Amino acid sequence: MSPSALLRLLQLASPTLPVGAYSYSEGLEALVDSGSINGSERLQHWLTQELRYGAVRLEAAIAVRGYHAAATGDLDKLVSWNQWLSAARETEELRSQSWQMGRSLLRLLHDLNLQASTDPPPSSLLRPPSSVLPPFHFLQEGCNFAIAYAIAAATWQIDLQSAVLGYLHSWATNLVSAGIKLIPLGQTTGQQVLLNLQPTLEQVTKEILTLQDDDLNSCGWGLALASMAHETQYSRLFRS
Repeated sequence: MSPSALLRLLQLASPTLPVGAYSYSEGLEALVDSGSINGSERLQHWLTQELRYGAVRLEAAIAVRGYHAAATGDLDKLVSWNQWLSAARETEELRSQSWQMGRSLLRLLHDLNLQASTDPPPSSLLRPPSSVLPPFHFLQEGCNFAIAYAIAAATWQIDLQSAVLGYLHSWATNLVSAGIKLIPLGQTTGQQVLLNLQPTLEQVTKEILTLQDDDLNSCGWGLALASMAHETQYSRLFRS
């Protein structure tokens, strides 16, 4: 990966990316409230199972397809896979989260592109080829975050394997941060969980890149139940 592409990936996968990911726990708050997750070992087990079998694995697989569609300017496929992923959401909470984050990322890309068009080099490197980036009004209503992320990765010419690994690591980082607040855990313990997840992140990334369309599935009933419980939880730190 070129230094510029690496820097763009770090920016795209950064917890400081202003898309609102920090405000969601994806059911984790309900699991902590019920006592199902009460320490680092259970948190790590939950995240590992989600990576191997859960919804985030499916999201990343759709991001792969969105990446190819964005790179070739195939808007029909982008729409189709976005609709597919929206239909696969188990709860309104999870769908609303994905749509809100997707809209925010598209808006950010739009703002960065407008700024790049008026700034001198090297900022102009942010400006993508017109054949790569679809119109920014495209999918503003109901764009899943995985699709918006794929558009950004293709636009910024980040290689696909690195983009998928960054997507999964960003997801894990966000939920570990939520676990640190909710359980609670120490910062060092949280970093140890992230370190322990690295082999799983690498393996799952390899599997996602070879998934066929007929193999797109997830076993997310645990997440669905946790999300439904969170929607009605009396006291919440995270957005529902």
